[in-house]
Amino acid sequence: MQYKFVPPPKRKPLIWPNGKRLVIQVTLNLEYWDMVKEGSEPYYAGGPPALPDPMPGNILDVPNYSWREYGQRSGIWRLLDTFDEAGVPSSCTLNAKLCLERREIVEAVKERGWELVCHNYEQGDLLTNYQSDPVAEEALIDSALQVYQEAVGKKSPGWLSSSLRSTPNTPEIIAKKGMKFICDYMNDEQPYIMDTRYGPIVAIPYSIEVNDFGFFLRRNFTTTQTLEMLKEQFDQLYEESKITGKLMSVGLHPHVSGHPFRIRAIRDFLKYVKTFDDVWWASREEIADWYLENHKTHISNSNT
Repeated sequence: MQYKFVPPPKRKPLIWPNGKRLVIQVTLNLEYWDMVKEGSEPYYAGGPPALPDPMPGNILDVPNYSWREYGQRSGIWRLLDTFDEAGVPSSCTLNAKLCLERREIVEAVKERGWELVCHNYEQGDLLTNYQSDPVAEEALIDSALQVYQEAVGKKSPGWLSSSLRSTPNTPEIIAKKGMKFICDYMNDEQPYIMDTRYGPIVAIPYSIEVNDFGFFLRRNFTTTQTLEMLKEQFDQLYEESKITGKLMSVGLHPHVSGHPFRIRAIRDFLKYVKTFDDVWWASREEIADWYLENHKTHISNSNT
């Protein structure tokens, strides 16, 4: 896998289709955590804990497990209602094991016609555990894709690794499996091409800065501060997109953003963005399909 470093002054203007100026993607990460794991190593659950000092994997950590499960039992349903009220879609990512253990959530997203992107098998089983064994990494990806296809009814168009922890082999593997895009890289505000032995894929940037792990948990923003930050990010990107199209990524987790005292920030932000007619609420697959056909009009010196 390789990709070019092309600074913005060397790029041509990115012109989104149908007169759209800015892409907005608000991701709901639909994740699943095992109660216990084999072995005594601390269980890294692919995100910050509610209580510090994680327990060994083979010991049930009730506070942290049940805090995360709140997102499945309560938070996701409040968020679904909030998106429905605003009349906008989410691009959802999906741990395959959620299909087996919390199928009602998957069906609720399918009923809305929203995008579902495969997001590893189980949230705590990081691909980086297999960096020295690409065969094992491919087997884990295969197991996730098989469950995803059986539940969703089609192949996953792309991939997001748990905790964004992919390996140098991951883009090659997902291209080999016929996927079009990867979301693990946070290094841009525009899509770009990754070249692999199996053909090009699109890197669609994600964000850990504009992410509820960041603004609610790591920075301890209030609901009002979060709303102002989201609007500030949007307004700046919208202004810059007069010259060249940009993409704004917002990452949400139901066990974080789905609480009653936080939902106002999400609700009011969605309503704010909805007032702009030239914003494209695109799925990642729509972006990938369009960019694979048009990337040479943007960054012309890729290998493809």
